[in-house]
Amino acid sequence: MKYSVIVPVFNRPDEVDELLESLTRQTLKDFEVIVVEDGSKTPCKDVCAKYADVLALHYYYKENSGPGQSRNYGAERANGEWLIILDSDVVLPERYFESVEVGEWVCFGGPDAAHPSFTPIQKAISYSMTSFFTTGGIRGGKAKLDKFYPRSFNMGIRRDVYLQLGGFSKMRFGEDIDFSYRIVEAGYRPQLIPEAWVWHKRRTDFRKFFRQVYNSGIARINLEKRHPGTMKLVHLLPTVFTVGVIALVLISAVGRALMYYVDRDQFYWICFAPWIPILFYSLIIFIDSSIKNKSMHVGLLSIPAAFTQLMGYGLGFIESWWKRCVLKKDEFTAFEKNFYK
Repeated sequence: MKYSVIVPVFNRPDEVDELLESLTRQTLKDFEVIVVEDGSKTPCKDVCAKYADVLALHYYYKENSGPGQSRNYGAERANGEWLIILDSDVVLPERYFESVEVGEWVCFGGPDAAHPSFTPIQKAISYSMTSFFTTGGIRGGKAKLDKFYPRSFNMGIRRDVYLQLGGFSKMRFGEDIDFSYRIVEAGYRPQLIPEAWVWHKRRTDFRKFFRQVYNSGIARINLEKRHPGTMKLVHLLPTVFTVGVIALVLISAVGRALMYYVDRDQFYWICFAPWIPILFYSLIIFIDSSIKNKSMHVGLLSIPAAFTQLMGYGLGFIESWWKRCVLKKDEFTAFEKNFYK
């Protein structure tokens, strides 16, 4: 058997159903599916049973230990030459396995996209996570401002290399980038395959999305501490953006106070000028997203999505920098909740 698809899942039976259904429509069939239930209170065992006759599917239930350790659990039980690591909230196009059939690489990854059936918010969040104007394009179809490092929502790696490197660490957030860094440090070069894309649902509302990117910002400092020199300009931009937006809003507030208490005409520009760059950036996001998604509604939603993505990441980065670099706390003490026991 050539491929073992490993899917950790936590309380997402409906998403697993969609993923498994997409796997039944693959044009190449030389793969098994390993679903690892990570201590879910709403298990997907019955969903998996629906596909037992059409897929080489293995279902395992274990105590909660996080997605990274669940992937390791699945890898230890896999039979394939290659491990395909997927998140439970992705759906595969029919020719996914065809797109990764050729090549001499040891590890690969692919981009993600929004399916036409996704909600406008999901499409806006997908845009904010893949656009050049928010992430530098490093999570889209081409690497723009940084090298390519596969993410756990869509990653393939030879099984022997996976086991050689010990799989994923116990980091709760950023464990996939940590693994990608270790792959590169071991002398391997991950390959970006633009054709090996998946539909990725991500979060369904801005509150959950903020928490996700906030944790990613926290993870960035932890990753730099583990892998010195891996932090690049693109990783600092959300923090610069966050500080800049906060500064502009504060300047505007000071201008408004001066208008009220001192001289309305003299300080009028201080009140309103700081909003010009914010509005200009919002206009860029609106136009670009509206064109790409062919929807002005999604374009409008992409504005709060972009600010959520950048400022959530930036605020998490700042908190992590303060605790790890200023207070000199170690990785576990600073963010105990970011690890699974």
